[in-house]
Amino acid sequence: MATLSCYTATAALSHRRSNSRPIDFTRRNGNCNLFFTRRVKTSFYVKSFSSEPKQEVIDPITEEGVQSYQSSFTPDAASIASSIKYHAEFTPLFSPEHFELPKAFYATAQSVRDALIINWNATYDLYEKMNVKQAYYLSMEFLQGRALLNSIGNLELIGEYAEALKKLGHSLESVASQEPDAALGNGGLGRLASCFLDSLATLNYPAWGYGLRYKYGLFKQRITKEGQEEVAENWLEMGNPWEIVRNDVSYPVKFYGKVLTGLDGKRHWIGGEDIVAVACDVPIPGYKTKTTINLRLWSTKVPSEQFDLYAFNAGEHTKACEAQTNAEKICYILYPGDESTEGKILRLKQQYTLCTASLQDIIARFERRSGGNEIWEEFPEKVAVQMNDTHPTLCIPELMRILMDFKGMNWEKAWSITQRTVAYTNHTVLPEALEKWSYELMQKLLPRHVEIIEMIDEQLIQDIISEYGISNPEMLEKKVNAMRILENVDLPASLADLFAKPEEILIHETSDEVIHETSDEVIHETSDEVIHETSNEVIQETSDEVIHEISDEVVPAQEDELEGKDLQEEKVVKPEHAPIPPKMVRMANLCVVGGHAVNGVAEIHSEIVKKEVFNDFFQLWPEKFQNKTNGVTPRRWIHFCNPDLSTIISKWIGTDDWVLHTEKLAELQKFADNEDLQTEWRAAKRSNKIKVATFLKEKTGYSVSPDAMFDIQVKRIHEYKRQLLNILGIVYRYKKMKEMTAAERKEKFVPRVCIFGGKAFATYIQAKRIVKFITDVGATINHDPDIGDLLKVVFVPDYNVSAAELLIPASELSQHISTAGMEASGTSNMKFAMNGCVLIGTLDGANVEIRQEVGEDNFFLFGAQAHEIAALRKERAEGKFVPDERFEEVKEFVRNGAFGPYNYDELMGSLEGNEGFGRADYFLVGKDFPSYIECQEKVDDAYRDQKRWTKMSVLNTAGSFKFSSDRTIHEYAKDIWSIKPMELS
Repeated sequence: MATLSCYTATAALSHRRSNSRPIDFTRRNGNCNLFFTRRVKTSFYVKSFSSEPKQEVIDPITEEGVQSYQSSFTPDAASIASSIKYHAEFTPLFSPEHFELPKAFYATAQSVRDALIINWNATYDLYEKMNVKQAYYLSMEFLQGRALLNSIGNLELIGEYAEALKKLGHSLESVASQEPDAALGNGGLGRLASCFLDSLATLNYPAWGYGLRYKYGLFKQRITKEGQEEVAENWLEMGNPWEIVRNDVSYPVKFYGKVLTGLDGKRHWIGGEDIVAVACDVPIPGYKTKTTINLRLWSTKVPSEQFDLYAFNAGEHTKACEAQTNAEKICYILYPGDESTEGKILRLKQQYTLCTASLQDIIARFERRSGGNEIWEEFPEKVAVQMNDTHPTLCIPELMRILMDFKGMNWEKAWSITQRTVAYTNHTVLPEALEKWSYELMQKLLPRHVEIIEMIDEQLIQDIISEYGISNPEMLEKKVNAMRILENVDLPASLADLFAKPEEILIHETSDEVIHETSDEVIHETSDEVIHETSNEVIQETSDEVIHEISDEVVPAQEDELEGKDLQEEKVVKPEHAPIPPKMVRMANLCVVGGHAVNGVAEIHSEIVKKEVFNDFFQLWPEKFQNKTNGVTPRRWIHFCNPDLSTIISKWIGTDDWVLHTEKLAELQKFADNEDLQTEWRAAKRSNKIKVATFLKEKTGYSVSPDAMFDIQVKRIHEYKRQLLNILGIVYRYKKMKEMTAAERKEKFVPRVCIFGGKAFATYIQAKRIVKFITDVGATINHDPDIGDLLKVVFVPDYNVSAAELLIPASELSQHISTAGMEASGTSNMKFAMNGCVLIGTLDGANVEIRQEVGEDNFFLFGAQAHEIAALRKERAEGKFVPDERFEEVKEFVRNGAFGPYNYDELMGSLEGNEGFGRADYFLVGKDFPSYIECQEKVDDAYRDQKRWTKMSVLNTAGSFKFSSDRTIHEYAKDIWSIKPMELS
């Protein structure tokens, strides 16, 4: 345990305009004044990234002092140690007596933040001075992971910080382990967004990220005998040393109310509920560059005067705090459950808060940089807004509202500016999974926006008519119905006559198509980048409670469907009981209409987007559609998380430039057969496996052998990702082992450690059954003395970025086995390949391109292909599918209680039958099972030949160069955002 002596200094904080100069981290000579030491009085300020002009104030820091302060920076271990001591003493979060690990982490992080702030301010000032076009990336998720090692790695100060902390009695590794993962995301959507920020900073592009500051994250996952349990994340309990709250940067946010026409002829949104969004900024440093960009997160509150003091003193404490509670809860939880009306409203509030606060901030910045001489037609030449999936869709009507209602523009001008500013990344393959919102709910919560959406919908219909004419009314009506933003909403009066039909008696039926809209299948058909955030209640017709509040039309609840009745039995419905189809707002359609670019995230996905999901739009506007295959940052996902392998790569290709130019990884191909390289490669992998074995023992209590193959599937738990296929394959393997003698099983099977990780959404019952099943199988196999180290099954609780940084470098086989055509891209497959892991998977998402790059012989392929899926489902519905005997054998083994008393009839039943809700094996587990287990036999054969396997591993790393997020960001910058690098000198 180390103790601290007192080091004094002064830090003056000011919000004056900065004249900062960046730190040159290559400078190693001279005296350091950045870090605070005895008898040296130095100071720095934190630039307020406000988007509003501020009154000049007297600054105690002279410009000469600031310049001298920066130019004399020397990042040596002694100065760093002094800085850490200073923060432990003068910016404490802990008692002063001891310098234990939690205190050491916060003091260390604050010292790193000091270094970041200088370049952060200088980067911002450069953008202000040059008035460059800036990209703004809006996302509901940013899955950052720990920031300490990434930040000092990007600053090239890992060695110095390690030495400094050693002087203070701690190791860098132990200090870094104290940092909680930022709970701002869950799946690939958020991890992708974070990779993009890293690449934007590293490549010196002018850009910011915008998101929400979730207090409790998604949830912290606990694994018990009952399966998954959810508890609130506690990542902010001791504060976040990386963020700076900008109390001077806040914007009003309104909900509810009504819209009136004023005497000026403009529409005015008045009344309702008013809250405030406050900015919290997090610096994002680039690698080997001074550029440090910003992630701005919004928190929500109300002014103190809205605290009802009278009610509180009268004993009505809950009522007194109601306004503050309603505001704060918007940023409590990522993807709150939306089965209730309140849950739906809260989700929509979250999405609107992100959009309006961010756009107000962007517009204020544009106005300030314009110096009061705004030329609004040039707004798209200065601003690019990227919507990461459909969650930020409300940017489109919100930007229209601001431009028309506050800037006085007419419709045509505002619409032109909006379309040229906004772009949309699609992360969802199937139409049924695209986000929809109840028209009535949105009309109640955001009445002005619904008016604007109605106008956009009318504009779209007119565009369709202009393109196709009215000579073929039947074709035109089909196009309009497919492409409209408003679903099941009457046509605008000005256009209704075009589609008028003779009066006739109609007998309505509840078609399969309508029923399927409310089924859980909608939820299940989502992509890797989309967490299970859009529950069936969001997509299905509005609940009775909502309709009772805001409409006289009542949509009957689909009770029969929820009970799993056969869909075909719903065909015949008496006319007087015909259900009224729900009025919905199709958010994805609005994104396509309102933006100038639409991109998919893998080649196969982008083709599906053009040919199937948005084919009508593609025919109308083919120039909008692009592909931008996802990527991951090689800094975090190989250089920092796998230093042993990183060193080997640099040694063999003769440079570490591959960290910035991943195409140089391809040079490893010529050494793939080299025995010396292979020996070093295997040693690095085994070292990582030993670390994971220790981690698993600590987290789960299970002991595993580092000599076994590490077979890993870590991702969100979802039926389409088919963790169920994986665990059933393990059950088959276990059953066959039990049927053999010890000698036979040792000869037949390669020892494996099968590792799972991932969260099931709290209300996704089937996914939670899968988690329970995996843990039950593991509990049985891991305690079976007959099996020993030949097979282990481990579920890692609360899987997150930090766990991934341990597991991925140790992986030897990784499973990416989604039903073909249902994964948009995936990013974990890229991380695994980058770290020399061999993949087993289907031709889905980015798997297709990975297999092309690493070589077909270095990828284990199985399963049906995307173009076959529809026919296979039809075959199943017609009762023609005959399951493999081995598949039936495994299900029977489970039902007979091999893994405990839990009743798995519902889970196994989902794989049976030919049709019906929750049945008929929609994700084709049974169809692909034979191909899967036969492919796993090929994996065993390859692994026995370690020279062959190591060569495959090397070639996976060599072929992964394409999947750097740097490449992806260059493509976005050139093809969609039209921004150029702006490097600090």
